[in-house]
This record gives sequence, structure tokens and C-alpha cells, in this order.
Amino acid sequence: MKTDVVTGGAGFLGSHLCERLLAENHTVVCIDNLITGSLENIEHLFGNERFRFIHYDVTNFIHVPDDIQYVYHFASPASPIDYLKLPIQTLKVGSLGTHKALGFAKAKKARFLISSTSEVYGDPEIHPQVEEYWGNVNPIGPRGVYDEAKRFSEALTMAYHNYHGLQTRIVRIFNTYGERMRIDDGRAIPAFLSQALRGEDVTVFGDGSQTRSVCYVSDLIDGIYRLMLSDYHLPVNIGNPEELTMLQLAKEIIALTGSRSAIVHKELPVDDPRVRQPDISKARELLQWEPRVNRAEGLRRTMKYFKSKLGL
Repeated sequence: MKTDVVTGGAGFLGSHLCERLLAENHTVVCIDNLITGSLENIEHLFGNERFRFIHYDVTNFIHVPDDIQYVYHFASPASPIDYLKLPIQTLKVGSLGTHKALGFAKAKKARFLISSTSEVYGDPEIHPQVEEYWGNVNPIGPRGVYDEAKRFSEALTMAYHNYHGLQTRIVRIFNTYGERMRIDDGRAIPAFLSQALRGEDVTVFGDGSQTRSVCYVSDLIDGIYRLMLSDYHLPVNIGNPEELTMLQLAKEIIALTGSRSAIVHKELPVDDPRVRQPDISKARELLQWEPRVNRAEGLRRTMKYFKSKLGL
């Protein structure tokens, strides 16, 4: 039986991907240096004989002796709080890590999928964002370490596809939420949920009019799995096209938790995108995919997880 490799497999998204692949009867090798991932995310998989974990930094040479079918490159800090704290590691895993993962896939004659991001669009001048849009990114701003790491990783992936004939896939992931997000993740939903559940003030940056489109994690993973199995090598947006403001999201979470938290406003971070909404026409057409879990249900499931983590 051939094996799948998931780099960053102990992270929020990577752990859910490992779980899905095992459910589809794949053998999975999860590689993670645990810089932002956690063994807690995958410890329930250790009893599965088709699952192996390797504690390793993929910016170094990657070796797995198995016959490899698919390589999913998910290794990277992904939240602003992480990549602002780990700027060089973020750039290294997007460049050196992607290079090592691509070289490994090439040596194994495996199909390769890079987890890119809606952040390649920067603060977009086109709305909603289509895959053909080249983006509006500040390369020397604080968010540039993540944005440019992902843009470079896409370029390197296409170079391996065009020059070496490697089978490659590129997914552009839009805002995703669900179980196994860290309480101190720094992104909106973990921050709002943890603050509301503790009865603290809920912090909204700016006036809260900036928008995001949030996708529940099981929907995202389903789209990624379908993309890997498809014949399409150009970027595909995977996310929920239902757009809402951050102020609206904060109010929804306060209502969901039954909290009496007040909303307080803080200064908007530098280069924070004003809008974010995927055009998922390609995913619908090529993958027959669209999100199925509505926001109310997704937030309810996520709240249950956060309550358990907070001991509530």
C-alpha cells in the first residue's frame, strides 16, 4: 500500500487532513517539528497502525523509505501571532521547506499539493477574489513574511511542474476554523470565543467593518482531498464565500456563548486586509465542491471544543 506524507501534520489543518486520509484507508506519515503544531492534535491517531509520526524540521533533507503516493505540504506558521513571532522560520519553511518537499516528491514520483493561502491576494483590489488575480501585497510589511513565503512556494511548485513534469496541486485556503485551533492562536474566532467564554471584553480591531469569509474545517479538508485527486494543476480557492464583518462575527459569538462580554475596539494592525471573500466557481466546477456546514453549526462545534480546553 502506498503512503501519503503530510508535513505540518500536527497542526490545526494538518491533523484534520491526517484524520481524513486515514478514514479514506490511506497510510499516513505525519512530519512536524512542533514549532506551532502539537502532539495533542494527533495523539488519538497513534493507535492506528497506518499512522506514523516523525518529529522533524522539513527545511532539512526529507527521507521516508516508503513508496509515496501523495505529499501534502502544510508545514508553516499560519496565524499572524505566530509568523510575526517567527518571521525567519516562516520564510524558511515557505522556501527551503517547499524546496525539500518538492524534491522529495520528485524523487518518489509522488503527486504534490502545496497549501497556499488567500493571503497571496494581500489587501485585494478585486472582490471577490478569483484565482487569476495577482494580488496587492506589501513585501516588506509585517505580514510580508507569510504572504511572500506562500507566493514563493506557489512559484516554486509551478517551476517543478513545468520544468520537471511533477504532478502538482495548489490550494489557496481562505479563513478556516474548527476544533484544534489554539486558544492563543490570535485569529478572530479563537480570540472571540475564548474571550466570550471567559466573560472578558471581546476585542475587535478597527471599527469591525473589515470582512472575512470563514469555512468550517471539515469542508476545507474535503475540498483539499478532492483537489489532490483531480487533474487540475493551477491554483484553486477553497473557502466559504459567505462574507461577514468582524463586528458581526463578534456579536454572533457573544450571542452563541450567552456571554455578557462587551465589545472593545483596538487599532487595526498594519496591512490588515479590508475584505476577503473567495470566488469558488472553479472548486464548484472542477471538484463539485462547496461548503456544507453552516456557520451556526460550525461555531457551535468549535465552541464545544473551546469549552473543553478552557475547563468549562
